[in-house]
Amino acid sequence: KFNKFKQYIYTYVLKFVKHNNILSKQVNKSNKTMKLQMIWLALILIAIETNATKLGNNVTIPALIVFGDSIMDTGNNNNLPTLLKCNFPPYGKDFPSGFATGRFSDGRVPSDLIAEKLGLAKTLPAYMNANLKPKDLLKGVTFASGGTGYDPLTAKIMSVISVWDQLKYFKEYISKIKKHFGEERAQSILDHSFFLVVSSSNDLAHTYMAQSHRYDRKSYANFLADSAVKFVRELYNLGARKIGVFSAVPVGCVPLQRTVLGGMLTRGCVKPLNNMAKQFNTRLSPALESLDKELDGIILYIDVYDTLFDMIQHPKKYGFEVADRGCCGSGSLAISYMCNTLNPFTCSNSSSYIFWDSYHPTERAYQVIVDNLLDKYLSKVI
Repeated sequence: KFNKFKQYIYTYVLKFVKHNNILSKQVNKSNKTMKLQMIWLALILIAIETNATKLGNNVTIPALIVFGDSIMDTGNNNNLPTLLKCNFPPYGKDFPSGFATGRFSDGRVPSDLIAEKLGLAKTLPAYMNANLKPKDLLKGVTFASGGTGYDPLTAKIMSVISVWDQLKYFKEYISKIKKHFGEERAQSILDHSFFLVVSSSNDLAHTYMAQSHRYDRKSYANFLADSAVKFVRELYNLGARKIGVFSAVPVGCVPLQRTVLGGMLTRGCVKPLNNMAKQFNTRLSPALESLDKELDGIILYIDVYDTLFDMIQHPKKYGFEVADRGCCGSGSLAISYMCNTLNPFTCSNSSSYIFWDSYHPTERAYQVIVDNLLDKYLSKVI
Protein backbone atom coordinates (compact mmCIF):
# COMPACT_ATOMS: atom_id res chain seq x y z
CA LYS A 1 0.00 0.00 0.00
CA PHE A 2 3.04 2.29 0.28
CA ASN A 3 3.33 2.13 -3.53
CA LYS A 4 -0.17 3.61 -3.79
CA PHE A 5 0.88 6.42 -1.44
CA LYS A 6 4.04 7.04 -3.45
CA GLN A 7 2.03 7.21 -6.67
CA TYR A 8 -0.36 9.67 -5.04
CA ILE A 9 2.54 11.94 -4.03
CA TYR A 10 4.08 11.75 -7.49
CA THR A 11 0.76 12.69 -9.05
CA TYR A 12 0.31 15.57 -6.62
CA VAL A 13 3.80 16.91 -7.29
CA LEU A 14 3.39 16.71 -11.06
CA LYS A 15 0.07 18.56 -10.84
CA PHE A 16 1.79 21.19 -8.73
CA VAL A 17 4.54 21.55 -11.31
CA LYS A 18 2.09 21.91 -14.18
CA HIS A 19 -0.11 24.29 -12.23
CA ASN A 20 2.78 26.65 -11.62
CA ASN A 21 4.16 26.27 -15.14
CA ILE A 22 7.64 25.43 -13.93
CA LEU A 23 8.54 22.61 -16.23
CA SER A 24 12.17 22.96 -17.21
CA LYS A 25 11.51 24.43 -20.63
CA GLN A 26 9.31 27.14 -19.12
CA VAL A 27 11.48 28.21 -16.22
CA ASN A 28 12.82 31.71 -16.23
CA LYS A 29 16.36 31.07 -15.06
CA SER A 30 16.66 34.55 -13.64
CA ASN A 31 13.76 33.97 -11.31
CA LYS A 32 15.27 32.82 -8.01
CA THR A 33 11.89 31.88 -6.56
CA MET A 34 11.20 29.51 -9.41
CA LYS A 35 14.64 27.98 -9.04
CA LEU A 36 14.03 27.34 -5.36
CA GLN A 37 10.68 25.73 -6.15
CA MET A 38 12.34 23.41 -8.64
CA ILE A 39 15.00 22.42 -6.11
CA TRP A 40 12.37 21.86 -3.45
CA LEU A 41 10.31 19.60 -5.71
CA ALA A 42 13.39 17.68 -6.77
CA LEU A 43 14.28 17.05 -3.13
CA ILE A 44 10.78 15.77 -2.45
CA LEU A 45 11.02 13.29 -5.31
CA ILE A 46 14.45 12.11 -4.19
CA ALA A 47 13.22 11.67 -0.61
CA ILE A 48 10.21 9.68 -1.78
CA GLU A 49 12.36 7.39 -3.88
CA THR A 50 14.90 6.92 -1.09
CA ASN A 51 12.25 6.11 1.50
CA ALA A 52 10.54 3.73 -0.89
CA THR A 53 13.82 1.87 -1.32
CA LYS A 54 14.34 1.71 2.42
CA LEU A 55 10.86 0.35 3.02
CA GLY A 56 11.23 -2.18 0.27
CA ASN A 57 14.48 -3.54 1.66
CA ASN A 58 13.80 -3.27 5.38
CA VAL A 59 10.12 -3.93 5.84
CA THR A 60 9.61 -5.60 9.19
CA ILE A 61 6.67 -7.69 10.30
CA PRO A 62 6.85 -7.76 14.10
CA ALA A 63 5.27 -11.18 14.58
CA LEU A 64 3.81 -14.22 12.85
CA ILE A 65 0.63 -15.53 14.43
CA VAL A 66 -0.80 -18.80 13.17
CA PHE A 67 -4.06 -20.70 13.53
CA GLY A 68 -4.93 -24.10 12.14
CA ASP A 69 -4.07 -27.78 12.09
CA SER A 70 -1.08 -30.15 12.06
CA ILE A 71 0.57 -28.41 9.11
CA MET A 72 1.30 -25.48 11.44
CA ASP A 73 1.33 -27.18 14.86
CA THR A 74 4.72 -26.93 16.58
CA GLY A 75 3.74 -28.79 19.75
CA ASN A 76 0.33 -27.66 20.99
CA ASN A 77 -0.97 -31.24 21.07
CA ASN A 78 1.83 -32.53 23.31
CA ASN A 79 -0.13 -32.25 26.55
CA LEU A 80 -3.61 -32.86 25.20
CA PRO A 81 -5.54 -36.11 25.86
CA THR A 82 -5.42 -37.06 22.18
CA LEU A 83 -3.90 -39.81 20.07
CA LEU A 84 -2.78 -37.21 17.54
CA LYS A 85 0.70 -36.60 18.90
CA CYS A 86 4.17 -36.83 17.45
CA ASN A 87 6.51 -35.83 20.27
CA PHE A 88 8.53 -39.03 19.92
CA PRO A 89 11.11 -40.41 17.43
CA PRO A 90 11.51 -40.67 14.53
CA TYR A 91 9.49 -37.43 14.28
CA GLY A 92 11.94 -34.56 14.49
CA LYS A 93 14.94 -36.55 13.29
CA ASP A 94 15.93 -33.70 10.96
CA PHE A 95 14.94 -30.93 13.37
CA PRO A 96 17.91 -28.68 14.30
CA SER A 97 18.23 -30.39 17.69
CA GLY A 98 17.30 -33.82 16.36
CA PHE A 99 14.59 -33.82 19.00
CA ALA A 100 10.90 -34.68 18.57
CA THR A 101 9.09 -31.47 19.49
CA GLY A 102 5.52 -32.27 18.49
CA ARG A 103 5.87 -31.16 14.88
CA PHE A 104 4.19 -33.49 12.40
CA SER A 105 7.27 -33.83 10.20
CA ASP A 106 10.89 -34.95 10.14
CA GLY A 107 11.95 -31.36 10.83
CA ARG A 108 10.46 -27.92 10.76
CA VAL A 109 6.98 -27.07 9.50
CA PRO A 110 5.67 -24.06 7.51
CA SER A 111 5.07 -21.89 10.58
CA ASP A 112 8.80 -22.19 11.34
CA LEU A 113 9.94 -21.69 7.76
CA ILE A 114 7.74 -18.63 7.22
CA ALA A 115 8.92 -17.11 10.51
CA GLU A 116 12.50 -17.57 9.35
CA LYS A 117 11.76 -16.03 5.94
CA LEU A 118 10.26 -13.00 7.68
CA GLY A 119 13.44 -12.62 9.72
CA LEU A 120 11.70 -13.36 13.02
CA ALA A 121 13.16 -16.66 14.24
CA LYS A 122 14.15 -20.09 12.97
CA THR A 123 11.27 -21.71 14.84
CA LEU A 124 7.84 -20.49 15.93
CA PRO A 125 6.82 -21.54 19.45
CA ALA A 126 3.63 -23.38 20.30
CA TYR A 127 1.42 -21.21 22.48
CA MET A 128 0.61 -24.15 24.78
CA ASN A 129 4.30 -24.66 25.61
CA ALA A 130 4.44 -24.27 29.38
CA ASN A 131 8.04 -23.04 29.21
CA LEU A 132 7.21 -19.92 27.20
CA LYS A 133 8.35 -16.69 28.77
CA PRO A 134 6.69 -13.32 28.08
CA LYS A 135 9.50 -12.22 25.75
CA ASP A 136 8.97 -15.38 23.69
CA LEU A 137 5.53 -14.09 22.72
CA LEU A 138 6.74 -10.96 20.97
CA LYS A 139 7.71 -12.51 17.63
CA GLY A 140 4.57 -14.58 17.43
CA VAL A 141 3.22 -18.01 18.25
CA THR A 142 1.17 -20.75 16.68
CA PHE A 143 -2.15 -21.81 18.16
CA ALA A 144 -2.50 -24.60 15.57
CA SER A 145 -3.56 -28.02 16.79
CA GLY A 146 -3.06 -31.18 14.75
CA GLY A 147 -6.34 -32.84 13.80
CA THR A 148 -8.57 -29.77 14.02
CA GLY A 149 -10.73 -28.17 11.34
CA TYR A 150 -13.28 -25.49 10.55
CA ASP A 151 -16.09 -27.88 11.46
CA PRO A 152 -16.35 -27.88 15.29
CA LEU A 153 -17.12 -31.61 15.14
CA THR A 154 -13.64 -32.32 13.81
CA ALA A 155 -11.89 -31.11 16.96
CA LYS A 156 -14.39 -32.98 19.16
CA ILE A 157 -13.77 -36.26 17.34
CA MET A 158 -10.00 -35.85 17.58
CA SER A 159 -9.95 -34.36 21.12
CA VAL A 160 -7.86 -31.38 20.01
CA ILE A 161 -8.15 -27.58 20.06
CA SER A 162 -10.82 -26.24 17.72
CA VAL A 163 -9.99 -23.20 15.61
CA TRP A 164 -12.68 -21.34 17.53
CA ASP A 165 -10.97 -22.13 20.84
CA GLN A 166 -7.72 -21.00 19.24
CA LEU A 167 -9.31 -17.55 18.96
CA LYS A 168 -9.93 -17.64 22.72
CA TYR A 169 -6.26 -18.38 23.30
CA PHE A 170 -5.41 -15.51 20.95
CA LYS A 171 -7.39 -13.12 23.17
CA GLU A 172 -5.39 -14.43 26.11
CA TYR A 173 -2.17 -13.90 24.14
CA ILE A 174 -3.00 -10.24 23.44
CA SER A 175 -3.87 -9.72 27.10
CA LYS A 176 -0.44 -11.06 28.05
CA ILE A 177 1.26 -8.71 25.59
CA LYS A 178 -0.64 -5.76 27.05
CA LYS A 179 0.21 -6.81 30.60
CA HIS A 180 3.94 -7.26 30.04
CA PHE A 181 4.69 -4.79 27.24
CA GLY A 182 1.88 -2.26 27.16
CA GLU A 183 -1.08 -1.29 24.99
CA GLU A 184 1.06 0.33 22.29
CA ARG A 185 3.12 -2.82 21.70
CA ALA A 186 -0.02 -4.94 21.56
CA GLN A 187 -1.59 -2.57 19.04
CA SER A 188 1.53 -2.68 16.89
CA ILE A 189 1.38 -6.47 16.81
CA LEU A 190 -2.29 -6.37 15.81
CA ASP A 191 -1.72 -3.75 13.11
CA HIS A 192 1.45 -5.04 11.49
CA SER A 193 1.85 -8.77 12.18
CA PHE A 194 1.10 -11.44 9.59
CA PHE A 195 -1.76 -13.74 10.62
CA LEU A 196 -2.04 -17.13 8.92
CA VAL A 197 -5.01 -19.50 8.92
CA VAL A 198 -4.49 -23.07 7.71
CA SER A 199 -7.19 -25.73 7.98
CA SER A 200 -9.81 -27.89 6.13
CA SER A 201 -7.86 -31.12 5.42
CA ASN A 202 -9.20 -33.04 8.42
CA ASP A 203 -12.74 -31.85 7.74
CA LEU A 204 -12.62 -32.98 4.13
CA ALA A 205 -10.78 -36.26 4.63
CA HIS A 206 -12.43 -37.50 7.82
CA THR A 207 -15.31 -35.52 9.31
CA TYR A 208 -17.34 -35.41 6.11
CA MET A 209 -18.25 -39.07 6.51
CA ALA A 210 -19.77 -38.30 9.92
CA GLN A 211 -21.66 -35.36 8.39
CA SER A 212 -22.75 -37.03 5.15
CA HIS A 213 -26.30 -37.47 6.49
CA ARG A 214 -26.57 -33.66 6.59
CA TYR A 215 -24.51 -32.59 3.57
CA ASP A 216 -23.53 -33.81 0.16
CA ARG A 217 -19.88 -33.27 -0.80
CA LYS A 218 -20.42 -29.89 -2.46
CA SER A 219 -22.58 -28.41 0.30
CA TYR A 220 -20.13 -29.60 2.97
CA ALA A 221 -17.22 -27.96 1.15
CA ASN A 222 -19.28 -24.76 0.93
CA PHE A 223 -20.11 -24.98 4.64
CA LEU A 224 -16.38 -25.23 5.44
CA ALA A 225 -15.52 -22.28 3.20
CA ASP A 226 -18.24 -20.17 4.80
CA SER A 227 -16.89 -21.18 8.22
CA ALA A 228 -13.41 -20.09 7.16
CA VAL A 229 -14.73 -16.66 6.15
CA LYS A 230 -16.56 -16.39 9.46
CA PHE A 231 -13.31 -17.23 11.26
CA VAL A 232 -11.42 -14.54 9.36
CA ARG A 233 -14.07 -11.95 10.15
CA GLU A 234 -13.90 -12.81 13.85
CA LEU A 235 -10.10 -12.63 13.77
CA TYR A 236 -10.38 -9.22 12.11
CA ASN A 237 -12.82 -8.08 14.78
CA LEU A 238 -10.20 -9.01 17.38
CA GLY A 239 -7.79 -6.58 15.73
CA ALA A 240 -5.83 -8.54 13.11
CA ARG A 241 -5.21 -6.52 9.94
CA LYS A 242 -2.98 -8.67 7.71
CA ILE A 243 -4.56 -12.08 7.31
CA GLY A 244 -3.58 -14.85 4.90
CA VAL A 245 -5.73 -17.97 4.46
CA PHE A 246 -4.39 -21.16 2.90
CA SER A 247 -6.48 -22.95 0.33
CA ALA A 248 -7.39 -26.58 0.77
CA VAL A 249 -4.74 -29.00 -0.50
CA PRO A 250 -5.19 -32.07 -2.75
CA VAL A 251 -6.00 -34.20 0.28
CA GLY A 252 -7.00 -37.09 -1.98
CA CYS A 253 -3.35 -37.48 -2.95
CA VAL A 254 -1.83 -37.97 0.50
CA PRO A 255 -0.48 -41.53 0.93
CA LEU A 256 -3.06 -42.52 3.56
CA GLN A 257 -6.03 -41.69 1.32
CA ARG A 258 -4.39 -43.33 -1.68
CA THR A 259 -3.98 -46.52 0.35
CA VAL A 260 -7.47 -46.57 1.83
CA LEU A 261 -9.54 -45.22 -1.07
CA GLY A 262 -7.27 -45.12 -4.11
CA GLY A 263 -7.41 -48.78 -5.10
CA MET A 264 -5.36 -51.69 -3.76
CA LEU A 265 -3.16 -51.92 -6.85
CA THR A 266 -3.15 -48.46 -8.37
CA ARG A 267 -3.16 -46.34 -5.16
CA GLY A 268 -4.18 -43.35 -7.23
CA CYS A 269 -5.31 -39.94 -6.00
CA VAL A 270 -8.88 -39.99 -4.71
CA LYS A 271 -10.80 -37.67 -7.05
CA PRO A 272 -13.92 -37.14 -4.89
CA LEU A 273 -11.73 -35.80 -2.08
CA ASN A 274 -9.74 -33.57 -4.42
CA ASN A 275 -12.97 -32.31 -5.97
CA MET A 276 -14.23 -31.35 -2.52
CA ALA A 277 -10.99 -29.45 -1.91
CA LYS A 278 -11.42 -27.65 -5.24
CA GLN A 279 -15.02 -26.76 -4.38
CA PHE A 280 -13.85 -25.38 -1.03
CA ASN A 281 -11.30 -23.23 -2.85
CA THR A 282 -13.80 -22.11 -5.48
CA ARG A 283 -16.11 -20.89 -2.73
CA LEU A 284 -13.38 -19.44 -0.49
CA SER A 285 -11.33 -17.40 -2.95
CA PRO A 286 -13.99 -14.90 -4.12
CA ALA A 287 -15.43 -14.67 -0.61
CA LEU A 288 -12.06 -13.58 0.77
CA GLU A 289 -11.58 -11.18 -2.13
CA SER A 290 -14.92 -9.60 -1.27
CA LEU A 291 -13.95 -9.41 2.40
CA ASP A 292 -10.66 -7.75 1.46
CA LYS A 293 -12.58 -5.00 -0.36
CA GLU A 294 -15.02 -4.58 2.51
CA LEU A 295 -12.56 -4.38 5.40
CA ASP A 296 -9.77 -1.93 6.10
CA GLY A 297 -6.84 -4.31 5.98
CA ILE A 298 -5.36 -7.11 3.89
CA ILE A 299 -7.28 -10.38 3.49
CA LEU A 300 -5.33 -12.73 1.26
CA TYR A 301 -6.30 -16.06 -0.32
CA ILE A 302 -3.17 -18.21 -0.63
CA ASP A 303 -3.34 -21.00 -3.20
CA VAL A 304 -1.42 -24.05 -1.96
CA TYR A 305 -3.38 -26.62 -3.96
CA ASP A 306 -1.71 -26.08 -7.33
CA THR A 307 1.84 -26.09 -5.99
CA LEU A 308 1.48 -29.29 -3.95
CA PHE A 309 -0.49 -31.06 -6.67
CA ASP A 310 2.20 -30.26 -9.24
CA MET A 311 4.88 -31.53 -6.85
CA ILE A 312 2.99 -34.80 -6.40
CA GLN A 313 2.42 -35.23 -10.14
CA HIS A 314 5.97 -34.25 -11.14
CA PRO A 315 8.25 -35.00 -8.16
CA LYS A 316 11.49 -35.13 -10.15
CA LYS A 317 10.88 -31.58 -11.36
CA TYR A 318 11.37 -30.51 -7.75
CA GLY A 319 14.19 -32.92 -6.92
CA PHE A 320 12.10 -35.62 -5.20
CA GLU A 321 12.06 -39.35 -5.90
CA VAL A 322 8.94 -40.55 -4.08
CA ALA A 323 5.53 -38.88 -4.02
CA ASP A 324 3.00 -41.64 -3.30
CA ARG A 325 4.43 -42.97 -0.02
CA GLY A 326 5.74 -41.43 3.16
CA CYS A 327 9.26 -41.90 4.46
CA CYS A 328 8.22 -43.15 7.89
CA GLY A 329 7.35 -46.82 8.27
CA SER A 330 5.73 -48.48 5.29
CA GLY A 331 4.77 -45.03 4.04
CA SER A 332 1.21 -46.02 3.25
CA LEU A 333 -0.61 -45.87 6.60
CA ALA A 334 1.91 -44.76 9.23
CA ILE A 335 0.95 -41.61 11.10
CA SER A 336 1.33 -40.48 14.72
CA TYR A 337 1.91 -43.55 16.94
CA MET A 338 2.12 -45.81 13.87
CA CYS A 339 5.23 -43.87 12.88
CA ASN A 340 7.67 -44.92 15.60
CA THR A 341 11.17 -46.27 16.22
CA LEU A 342 9.89 -49.86 16.28
CA ASN A 343 8.94 -49.64 12.61
CA PRO A 344 11.96 -50.95 10.66
CA PHE A 345 11.01 -49.50 7.29
CA THR A 346 11.61 -45.77 7.82
CA CYS A 347 13.72 -44.38 4.98
CA SER A 348 17.22 -43.04 5.55
CA ASN A 349 16.91 -40.04 3.21
CA SER A 350 13.71 -38.16 3.93
CA SER A 351 14.70 -35.28 1.64
CA SER A 352 13.98 -37.46 -1.39
CA TYR A 353 10.35 -37.91 -0.25
CA ILE A 354 7.54 -35.39 -0.55
CA PHE A 355 5.76 -36.95 2.43
CA TRP A 356 7.26 -37.73 5.82
CA ASP A 357 4.42 -39.90 7.16
CA SER A 358 1.27 -40.95 5.37
CA TYR A 359 -0.26 -37.48 5.73
CA HIS A 360 2.36 -34.77 6.27
CA PRO A 361 5.12 -33.49 3.99
CA THR A 362 8.82 -33.50 4.82
CA GLU A 363 10.62 -30.32 5.80
CA ARG A 364 12.21 -30.17 2.36
CA ALA A 365 8.80 -30.38 0.67
CA TYR A 366 7.49 -27.70 2.99
CA GLN A 367 10.48 -25.54 2.08
CA VAL A 368 9.67 -25.80 -1.62
CA ILE A 369 6.04 -24.86 -0.95
CA VAL A 370 6.91 -21.95 1.35
CA ASP A 371 9.49 -20.53 -1.06
CA ASN A 372 6.94 -20.65 -3.86
CA LEU A 373 4.21 -19.01 -1.79
CA LEU A 374 6.36 -16.22 -0.39
CA ASP A 375 7.70 -15.38 -3.83
CA LYS A 376 4.12 -15.06 -5.01
CA TYR A 377 2.33 -13.48 -2.06
CA LEU A 378 4.72 -11.75 0.36
CA SER A 379 4.78 -8.46 -1.54
CA LYS A 380 1.01 -8.25 -1.10
CA VAL A 381 1.38 -8.33 2.67
CA ILE A 382 4.21 -5.85 3.14
